[in-house]
Amino acid sequence: MPSTSPARPTGSARPRILADLTPLRTSVHYRRLWFGNTVSWLGQGMTALAISLQVYDITRSTFAVGLVGLFSMVPLLVFGLYGGAIADTVDRRKLGLVSASGSAGLSVALAAAAIAGYHHVWFLYCVVALQAVCAAVNQPARSAMIPRLLPAEQLPAANALNSMTMTSGMLVGPMLGGLIVGFSGYQTAYLIDAVAFSASLYAMWRLPSMLPERADGAKRASVLDGLRFLTKRPNLRMTFFSDFCAMILAHPRALFPAVAVVWYDGDARTTGLLAAAPAFGALLGGVLSGWTGRIQRQGLAILLAVGAWGTAIAVFGLTRNLWLGLLFLALAGWADTVSMVFRNTMLQTAVPDEMRGRLQGVFIVVVAGGPRLGDFLAGSVAHLTSPAVTVTGGGIACVLAVSLLALRWRGFARYDARDPQP
Repeated sequence: MPSTSPARPTGSARPRILADLTPLRTSVHYRRLWFGNTVSWLGQGMTALAISLQVYDITRSTFAVGLVGLFSMVPLLVFGLYGGAIADTVDRRKLGLVSASGSAGLSVALAAAAIAGYHHVWFLYCVVALQAVCAAVNQPARSAMIPRLLPAEQLPAANALNSMTMTSGMLVGPMLGGLIVGFSGYQTAYLIDAVAFSASLYAMWRLPSMLPERADGAKRASVLDGLRFLTKRPNLRMTFFSDFCAMILAHPRALFPAVAVVWYDGDARTTGLLAAAPAFGALLGGVLSGWTGRIQRQGLAILLAVGAWGTAIAVFGLTRNLWLGLLFLALAGWADTVSMVFRNTMLQTAVPDEMRGRLQGVFIVVVAGGPRLGDFLAGSVAHLTSPAVTVTGGGIACVLAVSLLALRWRGFARYDARDPQP
Protein backbone atom coordinates (compact mmCIF):
# COMPACT_ATOMS: atom_id res chain seq x y z
CA MET A 1 0.00 0.00 0.00
CA PRO A 2 1.19 3.65 -0.39
CA SER A 3 3.84 4.58 2.11
CA THR A 4 2.83 6.88 4.93
CA SER A 5 6.32 8.30 5.34
CA PRO A 6 6.23 12.10 5.52
CA ALA A 7 7.16 13.86 2.31
CA ARG A 8 10.16 16.11 2.26
CA PRO A 9 9.36 19.79 2.42
CA THR A 10 9.53 21.37 -1.00
CA GLY A 11 9.14 25.04 -0.29
CA SER A 12 12.84 25.75 0.02
CA ALA A 13 14.05 22.92 -2.20
CA ARG A 14 16.01 23.71 -5.31
CA PRO A 15 14.43 22.78 -8.66
CA ARG A 16 15.04 19.08 -9.26
CA ILE A 17 16.85 18.09 -12.44
CA LEU A 18 17.89 14.48 -11.98
CA ALA A 19 15.34 11.67 -11.68
CA ASP A 20 13.23 11.85 -8.54
CA LEU A 21 14.12 8.82 -6.40
CA THR A 22 11.39 9.48 -3.83
CA PRO A 23 9.35 6.38 -4.82
CA LEU A 24 12.41 4.20 -4.21
CA ARG A 25 12.97 5.76 -0.80
CA THR A 26 9.41 5.80 0.51
CA SER A 27 8.05 2.42 -0.64
CA VAL A 28 10.03 -0.74 0.03
CA HIS A 29 7.59 -2.74 -2.12
CA TYR A 30 8.04 -0.43 -5.09
CA ARG A 31 11.82 -0.46 -4.55
CA ARG A 32 11.95 -4.25 -4.71
CA LEU A 33 9.64 -4.31 -7.72
CA TRP A 34 11.69 -1.71 -9.59
CA PHE A 35 14.99 -3.46 -8.89
CA GLY A 36 13.54 -6.84 -9.87
CA ASN A 37 12.12 -5.44 -13.11
CA THR A 38 15.42 -3.74 -13.96
CA VAL A 39 17.37 -6.97 -13.58
CA SER A 40 14.70 -8.91 -15.50
CA TRP A 41 14.66 -6.42 -18.39
CA LEU A 42 18.43 -6.75 -18.75
CA GLY A 43 18.06 -10.53 -18.88
CA GLN A 44 15.25 -10.34 -21.41
CA GLY A 45 17.32 -8.01 -23.60
CA MET A 46 20.14 -10.56 -23.54
CA THR A 47 17.79 -13.40 -24.46
CA ALA A 48 16.13 -11.44 -27.28
CA LEU A 49 19.48 -10.89 -28.98
CA ALA A 50 20.65 -14.44 -28.28
CA ILE A 51 17.53 -15.90 -29.92
CA SER A 52 18.01 -13.71 -33.00
CA LEU A 53 21.65 -14.79 -33.24
CA GLN A 54 20.73 -18.44 -32.81
CA VAL A 55 18.00 -18.28 -35.46
CA TYR A 56 20.45 -16.75 -37.92
CA ASP A 57 23.10 -19.32 -36.97
CA ILE A 58 20.63 -22.11 -37.76
CA THR A 59 19.06 -20.69 -40.93
CA ARG A 60 21.49 -18.07 -42.32
CA SER A 61 18.33 -16.17 -43.29
CA THR A 62 17.50 -12.59 -42.38
CA PHE A 63 13.86 -13.36 -43.18
CA ALA A 64 13.88 -16.09 -40.53
CA VAL A 65 15.29 -13.59 -38.04
CA GLY A 66 12.55 -11.12 -38.99
CA LEU A 67 9.94 -13.75 -38.16
CA VAL A 68 11.11 -13.62 -34.54
CA GLY A 69 9.52 -10.17 -34.28
CA LEU A 70 6.29 -11.43 -35.83
CA PHE A 71 6.03 -14.38 -33.44
CA SER A 72 6.50 -11.93 -30.58
CA MET A 73 4.15 -9.19 -31.80
CA VAL A 74 1.05 -11.27 -32.56
CA PRO A 75 0.67 -12.77 -29.04
CA LEU A 76 1.28 -9.34 -27.50
CA LEU A 77 -1.50 -7.83 -29.60
CA VAL A 78 -3.91 -10.72 -29.08
CA PHE A 79 -3.28 -11.45 -25.41
CA GLY A 80 -2.57 -7.88 -24.26
CA LEU A 81 -6.28 -7.09 -23.93
CA TYR A 82 -7.11 -10.42 -22.31
CA GLY A 83 -4.15 -10.14 -19.95
CA GLY A 84 -5.56 -6.83 -18.75
CA ALA A 85 -8.99 -8.39 -18.19
CA ILE A 86 -7.44 -11.20 -16.15
CA ALA A 87 -5.53 -8.62 -14.09
CA ASP A 88 -8.87 -6.98 -13.22
CA THR A 89 -10.31 -10.30 -12.04
CA VAL A 90 -7.71 -12.10 -9.90
CA ASP A 91 -5.04 -11.22 -7.35
CA ARG A 92 -2.53 -9.25 -9.41
CA ARG A 93 0.33 -10.37 -7.17
CA LYS A 94 -0.39 -14.04 -7.88
CA LEU A 95 -0.88 -13.34 -11.58
CA GLY A 96 2.50 -11.57 -11.67
CA LEU A 97 4.14 -14.51 -9.91
CA VAL A 98 2.66 -17.11 -12.26
CA SER A 99 3.47 -15.19 -15.46
CA ALA A 100 7.02 -14.31 -14.34
CA SER A 101 7.57 -17.96 -13.36
CA GLY A 102 6.45 -18.95 -16.84
CA SER A 103 8.97 -16.60 -18.42
CA ALA A 104 11.74 -17.95 -16.20
CA GLY A 105 10.78 -21.52 -17.09
CA LEU A 106 10.97 -20.70 -20.79
CA SER A 107 14.50 -19.33 -20.35
CA VAL A 108 15.43 -22.59 -18.59
CA ALA A 109 13.95 -24.51 -21.55
CA LEU A 110 16.06 -22.46 -23.98
CA ALA A 111 19.20 -23.17 -21.95
CA ALA A 112 18.42 -26.90 -21.71
CA ALA A 113 17.84 -27.14 -25.45
CA ALA A 114 21.09 -25.32 -26.19
CA ILE A 115 23.04 -27.57 -23.81
CA ALA A 116 21.46 -30.69 -25.36
CA GLY A 117 22.29 -29.50 -28.87
CA TYR A 118 18.60 -29.22 -29.82
CA HIS A 119 18.88 -26.49 -32.46
CA HIS A 120 15.54 -26.16 -34.24
CA VAL A 121 14.18 -22.82 -35.37
CA TRP A 122 10.52 -23.72 -34.79
CA PHE A 123 11.28 -24.52 -31.16
CA LEU A 124 12.74 -21.01 -30.80
CA TYR A 125 9.68 -19.47 -32.49
CA CYS A 126 7.36 -21.32 -30.11
CA VAL A 127 9.34 -20.14 -27.08
CA VAL A 128 9.28 -16.54 -28.35
CA ALA A 129 5.49 -16.71 -28.77
CA LEU A 130 5.01 -18.15 -25.28
CA GLN A 131 7.32 -15.51 -23.82
CA ALA A 132 5.11 -12.86 -25.42
CA VAL A 133 2.01 -14.45 -23.88
CA CYS A 134 3.63 -14.35 -20.43
CA ALA A 135 4.64 -10.70 -20.96
CA ALA A 136 1.12 -9.78 -22.16
CA VAL A 137 -0.30 -11.17 -18.91
CA ASN A 138 2.46 -9.88 -16.63
CA GLN A 139 2.76 -6.28 -17.75
CA PRO A 140 -0.86 -5.12 -17.15
CA ALA A 141 -0.83 -6.74 -13.71
CA ARG A 142 2.50 -5.15 -12.77
CA SER A 143 1.53 -1.69 -14.05
CA ALA A 144 -1.83 -1.83 -12.26
CA MET A 145 -0.03 -2.54 -8.96
CA ILE A 146 2.00 0.66 -8.90
CA PRO A 147 -0.87 3.08 -8.01
CA ARG A 148 -1.57 0.80 -5.03
CA LEU A 149 2.03 1.10 -3.83
CA LEU A 150 2.56 4.86 -4.21
CA PRO A 151 0.59 8.09 -3.69
CA ALA A 152 -0.62 9.81 -6.87
CA GLU A 153 1.91 12.65 -6.66
CA GLN A 154 4.78 10.14 -6.93
CA LEU A 155 3.49 8.37 -10.05
CA PRO A 156 5.24 10.63 -12.61
CA ALA A 157 8.56 9.95 -10.87
CA ALA A 158 7.81 6.22 -10.74
CA ASN A 159 6.95 6.11 -14.44
CA ALA A 160 10.16 7.97 -15.28
CA LEU A 161 12.11 5.39 -13.28
CA ASN A 162 10.25 2.61 -15.08
CA SER A 163 11.15 4.17 -18.44
CA MET A 164 14.82 4.04 -17.42
CA THR A 165 14.40 0.33 -16.63
CA MET A 166 12.95 -0.44 -20.07
CA THR A 167 15.43 1.70 -21.99
CA SER A 168 18.40 0.29 -20.10
CA GLY A 169 17.19 -3.21 -20.88
CA MET A 170 16.91 -2.39 -24.59
CA LEU A 171 20.35 -0.73 -24.69
CA VAL A 172 22.51 -2.70 -22.26
CA GLY A 173 20.80 -6.10 -22.43
CA PRO A 174 21.60 -6.78 -26.12
CA MET A 175 25.19 -5.60 -25.68
CA LEU A 176 25.69 -7.98 -22.75
CA GLY A 177 23.92 -10.73 -24.70
CA GLY A 178 26.30 -10.37 -27.63
CA LEU A 179 29.35 -10.51 -25.38
CA ILE A 180 28.10 -13.51 -23.38
CA VAL A 181 27.09 -15.49 -26.46
CA GLY A 182 30.46 -14.72 -28.03
CA PHE A 183 32.43 -15.91 -25.01
CA SER A 184 30.26 -18.65 -23.47
CA GLY A 185 27.52 -19.65 -25.90
CA TYR A 186 23.75 -19.35 -26.05
CA GLN A 187 23.12 -21.55 -23.01
CA THR A 188 24.96 -19.12 -20.70
CA ALA A 189 22.88 -16.14 -21.85
CA TYR A 190 19.65 -18.10 -21.34
CA LEU A 191 20.70 -19.35 -17.90
CA ILE A 192 21.61 -15.83 -16.78
CA ASP A 193 18.18 -14.64 -17.92
CA ALA A 194 16.48 -17.42 -15.94
CA VAL A 195 18.45 -16.47 -12.82
CA ALA A 196 17.67 -12.77 -13.39
CA PHE A 197 13.95 -13.53 -13.10
CA SER A 198 14.53 -14.52 -9.46
CA ALA A 199 14.82 -10.82 -8.56
CA SER A 200 11.40 -10.09 -10.05
CA LEU A 201 9.89 -13.21 -8.48
CA TYR A 202 11.23 -12.25 -5.06
CA ALA A 203 9.78 -8.74 -5.39
CA MET A 204 6.37 -10.15 -6.37
CA TRP A 205 6.49 -12.68 -3.52
CA ARG A 206 7.01 -9.96 -0.92
CA LEU A 207 4.09 -7.83 -2.14
CA PRO A 208 0.79 -7.77 -0.26
CA SER A 209 -2.31 -9.21 -1.87
CA MET A 210 -3.41 -7.09 -4.86
CA LEU A 211 -7.05 -7.97 -5.46
CA PRO A 212 -8.79 -5.42 -7.73
CA GLU A 213 -11.01 -2.96 -5.87
CA ARG A 214 -14.27 -4.03 -7.48
CA ALA A 215 -17.65 -2.56 -6.63
CA ASP A 216 -20.13 -4.79 -4.80
CA GLY A 217 -22.07 -6.92 -7.24
CA ALA A 218 -19.77 -6.04 -10.14
CA LYS A 219 -19.68 -8.55 -12.96
CA ARG A 220 -16.60 -10.45 -14.05
CA ALA A 221 -14.06 -8.27 -15.81
CA SER A 222 -14.68 -8.12 -19.57
CA VAL A 223 -12.47 -6.90 -22.39
CA LEU A 224 -15.50 -5.29 -24.05
CA ASP A 225 -16.37 -3.43 -20.84
CA GLY A 226 -12.88 -1.98 -20.83
CA LEU A 227 -13.22 -0.82 -24.44
CA ARG A 228 -16.67 0.67 -23.73
CA PHE A 229 -15.22 2.51 -20.75
CA LEU A 230 -12.53 3.97 -23.03
CA THR A 231 -15.01 5.15 -25.68
CA LYS A 232 -16.68 7.44 -23.14
CA ARG A 233 -13.46 8.92 -21.69
CA PRO A 234 -12.04 11.50 -24.14
CA ASN A 235 -8.92 12.33 -22.11
CA LEU A 236 -7.89 8.68 -21.92
CA ARG A 237 -8.60 8.18 -25.62
CA MET A 238 -6.37 11.12 -26.40
CA THR A 239 -3.42 9.49 -24.65
CA PHE A 240 -3.64 6.70 -27.24
CA PHE A 241 -4.47 8.92 -30.24
CA SER A 242 -1.53 11.21 -29.54
CA ASP A 243 0.86 8.26 -29.34
CA PHE A 244 -0.46 6.93 -32.65
CA CYS A 245 0.41 10.30 -34.24
CA ALA A 246 4.05 9.79 -33.27
CA MET A 247 4.46 6.05 -33.68
CA ILE A 248 2.52 5.57 -36.94
CA LEU A 249 3.07 8.83 -38.84
CA ALA A 250 6.62 9.67 -37.78
CA HIS A 251 8.47 6.44 -37.02
CA PRO A 252 11.54 6.19 -39.31
CA ARG A 253 13.13 3.06 -37.76
CA ALA A 254 12.48 0.86 -40.81
CA LEU A 255 14.37 3.34 -43.00
CA PHE A 256 17.58 3.44 -40.94
CA PRO A 257 19.46 0.88 -43.09
CA ALA A 258 18.71 2.82 -46.27
CA VAL A 259 19.29 6.20 -44.62
CA ALA A 260 22.69 5.08 -43.30
CA VAL A 261 23.87 4.29 -46.83
CA VAL A 262 22.12 6.96 -48.92
CA TRP A 263 22.41 9.96 -46.59
CA TYR A 264 25.60 9.25 -44.68
CA ASP A 265 27.53 6.86 -46.95
CA GLY A 266 27.71 4.52 -43.96
CA ASP A 267 27.31 0.83 -43.17
CA ALA A 268 25.84 -1.45 -40.53
CA ARG A 269 27.67 0.44 -37.77
CA THR A 270 25.98 3.66 -38.89
CA THR A 271 22.62 1.90 -38.80
CA GLY A 272 23.40 0.80 -35.24
CA LEU A 273 24.12 4.39 -34.23
CA LEU A 274 20.85 5.58 -35.76
CA ALA A 275 18.91 2.87 -33.92
CA ALA A 276 20.66 3.60 -30.61
CA ALA A 277 20.22 7.40 -30.70
CA PRO A 278 16.48 7.51 -29.79
CA ALA A 279 17.02 4.95 -27.03
CA PHE A 280 19.91 7.00 -25.64
CA GLY A 281 17.73 10.12 -25.69
CA ALA A 282 14.94 8.22 -23.96
CA LEU A 283 17.32 7.04 -21.25
CA LEU A 284 18.63 10.57 -20.76
CA GLY A 285 15.05 11.80 -20.54
CA GLY A 286 14.47 9.40 -17.68
CA VAL A 287 17.68 10.37 -15.90
CA LEU A 288 16.82 14.08 -16.15
CA SER A 289 13.13 13.68 -15.26
CA GLY A 290 13.09 15.38 -11.86
CA TRP A 291 10.91 18.21 -13.18
CA THR A 292 8.02 15.95 -14.25
CA GLY A 293 6.57 15.73 -10.73
CA ARG A 294 5.85 19.48 -10.76
CA ILE A 295 3.72 19.38 -13.92
CA GLN A 296 -0.04 19.45 -13.33
CA ARG A 297 -1.20 20.15 -16.92
CA GLN A 298 -0.25 16.65 -18.04
CA GLY A 299 -2.43 16.64 -21.16
CA LEU A 300 -0.72 19.77 -22.45
CA ALA A 301 2.67 18.22 -21.66
CA ILE A 302 1.77 15.17 -23.79
CA LEU A 303 0.69 17.37 -26.72
CA LEU A 304 3.92 19.38 -26.56
CA ALA A 305 6.04 16.23 -26.25
CA VAL A 306 4.40 14.59 -29.28
CA GLY A 307 4.80 17.83 -31.22
CA ALA A 308 8.48 17.90 -30.22
CA TRP A 309 8.88 14.31 -31.43
CA GLY A 310 7.39 15.16 -34.82
CA THR A 311 9.49 18.32 -35.15
CA ALA A 312 12.71 16.49 -34.28
CA ILE A 313 11.94 13.72 -36.79
CA ALA A 314 11.13 16.28 -39.50
CA VAL A 315 14.43 18.10 -38.94
CA PHE A 316 16.28 14.77 -38.90
CA GLY A 317 14.89 14.18 -42.38
CA LEU A 318 16.42 17.45 -43.58
CA THR A 319 19.94 17.09 -42.20
CA ARG A 320 22.74 15.20 -43.94
CA ASN A 321 25.27 15.53 -41.13
CA LEU A 322 25.43 12.29 -39.17
CA TRP A 323 26.07 13.88 -35.77
CA LEU A 324 23.26 16.38 -36.22
CA GLY A 325 21.00 13.55 -37.29
CA LEU A 326 21.89 11.56 -34.17
CA LEU A 327 21.25 14.65 -32.04
CA PHE A 328 17.72 15.12 -33.39
CA LEU A 329 16.95 11.41 -33.04
CA ALA A 330 18.09 11.61 -29.40
CA LEU A 331 15.85 14.66 -28.87
CA ALA A 332 12.95 12.65 -30.33
CA GLY A 333 13.68 9.84 -27.87
CA TRP A 334 13.72 12.34 -25.01
CA ALA A 335 10.32 13.69 -26.08
CA ASP A 336 8.96 10.14 -26.28
CA THR A 337 9.96 9.50 -22.66
CA VAL A 338 8.16 12.67 -21.53
CA SER A 339 5.04 11.62 -23.43
CA MET A 340 5.19 8.08 -22.01
CA VAL A 341 5.60 9.29 -18.41
CA PHE A 342 2.51 11.46 -18.51
CA ARG A 343 0.39 9.08 -20.61
CA ASN A 344 1.04 6.25 -18.18
CA THR A 345 0.44 8.53 -15.19
CA MET A 346 -2.95 9.56 -16.56
CA LEU A 347 -3.89 5.92 -17.10
CA GLN A 348 -2.97 5.14 -13.51
CA THR A 349 -4.68 8.09 -11.82
CA ALA A 350 -7.78 8.75 -13.95
CA VAL A 351 -8.84 5.10 -14.19
CA PRO A 352 -10.62 3.28 -11.33
CA ASP A 353 -8.66 0.38 -9.90
CA GLU A 354 -11.11 -2.20 -11.25
CA MET A 355 -10.36 -1.01 -14.82
CA ARG A 356 -6.60 -0.44 -14.58
CA GLY A 357 -5.58 -3.86 -15.85
CA ARG A 358 -7.72 -3.60 -18.98
CA LEU A 359 -6.56 -0.09 -19.80
CA GLN A 360 -2.94 -1.16 -19.30
CA GLY A 361 -3.69 -4.01 -21.70
CA VAL A 362 -4.82 -1.48 -24.30
CA PHE A 363 -1.63 0.48 -23.58
CA ILE A 364 0.46 -2.61 -24.37
CA VAL A 365 -1.41 -3.18 -27.64
CA VAL A 366 -0.82 0.45 -28.67
CA VAL A 367 2.86 0.37 -27.69
CA ALA A 368 3.42 -2.95 -29.47
CA GLY A 369 1.28 -2.30 -32.53
CA GLY A 370 1.88 1.39 -33.24
CA PRO A 371 5.59 1.19 -34.10
CA ARG A 372 5.02 -1.90 -36.28
CA LEU A 373 2.35 -0.07 -38.26
CA GLY A 374 4.75 2.87 -38.44
CA ASP A 375 7.46 0.61 -39.88
CA PHE A 376 5.06 -0.65 -42.53
CA LEU A 377 3.85 2.84 -43.44
CA ALA A 378 7.37 4.29 -43.60
CA GLY A 379 8.65 1.46 -45.79
CA SER A 380 5.67 1.69 -48.14
CA VAL A 381 5.78 5.48 -48.53
CA ALA A 382 9.56 5.50 -48.98
CA HIS A 383 9.22 2.88 -51.73
CA LEU A 384 6.77 5.15 -53.57
CA THR A 385 8.63 8.41 -52.89
CA SER A 386 11.96 8.63 -51.05
CA PRO A 387 13.31 8.30 -47.49
CA ALA A 388 13.65 12.10 -47.22
CA VAL A 389 10.03 12.75 -48.18
CA THR A 390 8.85 9.98 -45.86
CA VAL A 391 10.81 11.11 -42.79
CA THR A 392 10.27 14.85 -43.08
CA GLY A 393 6.69 14.51 -44.30
CA GLY A 394 5.94 12.07 -41.49
CA GLY A 395 7.27 14.47 -38.86
CA ILE A 396 5.18 17.31 -40.26
CA ALA A 397 2.11 15.05 -40.47
CA CYS A 398 2.61 14.10 -36.81
CA VAL A 399 2.64 17.74 -35.71
CA LEU A 400 -0.43 18.58 -37.81
CA ALA A 401 -2.37 15.52 -36.64
CA VAL A 402 -1.75 16.10 -32.94
CA SER A 403 -2.64 19.77 -33.38
CA LEU A 404 -5.95 18.85 -35.01
CA LEU A 405 -6.68 16.37 -32.22
CA ALA A 406 -5.94 19.07 -29.63
CA LEU A 407 -8.42 21.39 -31.37
CA ARG A 408 -11.05 18.66 -31.55
CA TRP A 409 -10.76 17.69 -27.86
CA ARG A 410 -9.75 20.97 -26.23
CA GLY A 411 -10.33 19.66 -22.72
CA PHE A 412 -7.26 17.42 -23.01
CA ALA A 413 -4.89 20.40 -22.87
CA ARG A 414 -6.69 21.55 -19.71
CA TYR A 415 -6.37 18.20 -17.95
CA ASP A 416 -5.22 18.87 -14.38
CA ALA A 417 -3.47 16.12 -12.39
CA ARG A 418 -4.96 17.58 -9.17
CA ASP A 419 -8.44 16.68 -10.45
CA PRO A 420 -7.94 13.75 -12.85
CA GLN A 421 -10.91 13.40 -15.17
CA PRO A 422 -10.85 10.54 -17.66
